[in-house]
Amino acid sequence: MGGAVSLGGRLRSWHPRTPPLPQDLADLVRPDDPEWFARELAIAVAPPWWLWRLLLRRFSWLVSIFGRVEVTGSIPEELRRGPLLLAANHIGDFDPFVVAVALARLGVMPRIMATGGIMSAPVAGPLLERTGAIRVERGTELARHAVRVTEVALVHGGHVVAYPEGRVGLAPDFWPERGRTGMARLALGLRVPVIPVSQWGAHEVLQYGNDWGKLRTLVRAVVRRPVLRVHVGPPVHFDDLQMGRVGDANRARVRIAAALTRGLRPLRVGELDAPAFADPTRPTTAVAAFPGGVVPEDIP
Repeated sequence: MGGAVSLGGRLRSWHPRTPPLPQDLADLVRPDDPEWFARELAIAVAPPWWLWRLLLRRFSWLVSIFGRVEVTGSIPEELRRGPLLLAANHIGDFDPFVVAVALARLGVMPRIMATGGIMSAPVAGPLLERTGAIRVERGTELARHAVRVTEVALVHGGHVVAYPEGRVGLAPDFWPERGRTGMARLALGLRVPVIPVSQWGAHEVLQYGNDWGKLRTLVRAVVRRPVLRVHVGPPVHFDDLQMGRVGDANRARVRIAAALTRGLRPLRVGELDAPAFADPTRPTTAVAAFPGGVVPEDIP
C-alpha cells in the first residue's frame, strides 16, 4: 500500500526536465509567485522541445483517427522566422490538437495557451507545459502571469496560439464572439503579427459537457471521421493603431473577430445558419461578433 501511495505521489509531482532559466528572467520571479511561473518562463525562452517537434512531425496522424484534417492558407516564411500571435476561434476541447497539427504542416511549432485545470492535471499537465503551453488561470490574479510568459515567448521569437474569445464560443450559431482585448493589447504593445486561424469540425469530436457523452462523441468520430477544416488567413492589419490610444485595442479586437469570421465562412459549407452537429450539452448564452457570419465591409 505504501509503495502504491508513493508511486501515486511521484506521478502527481513528476515533471520533465526544465531548461535553465536565464538570470535576467530569474530576477522577474518573486517569492509569492506560483511554483510553475519560473518553469514556464524557462520553457518560453528555450527552443521548441525535441519531443514536441517529433510528435508533430511523426505522429500527427493520430489526430486523423478522429477526422480528416484539411488545411488551407499559408504563413509566409519571413513571418515564420519571427514571433507570431495565432488567433484561433475556439469551438471545442479537441480543437487545440487540430490547430497544432495544422500549423505544424505549415512550418510552425505552436505554443498553445491552455486553462489552468488542464495544466494542473498529473502527467498530462507537465507534458503540455513542457511543449511550451502557457497556463491561463482565468478570472484570478494569476492571469497576469500568462501575459508575462506570453510576452517573453514572443520576444524570443515564439509562435503562440491564443483564443481571443477566452473560452469555447457559446454563440447559438457558433460564429466567433467578439472576445476580449488581451490579444489585441499584446499585438499592439509588441507589434507582433496576428494570424487568424479559423477552424470547423473539431466540435464534433468531443462534446462540450464533461460527462460520459464525451467518450460517446469520441467513438462516434472514429467511425464517422468528420472533416476537420483549418484555414490560416493573412495577417490582420494594425498599422494605423497604437497601444494606449483610446479605442484602438477595441478596434484591433473587432478586426481579429472579423478576420476569423471571414475565414470561417468557406469552412462552414451548408452550415452557415447553424451547425449540423447538435450538442445539447453546449450552452448558447453568448452573442457572435458578427451574427450569421456577415462581416460589414467598413470594419473600423
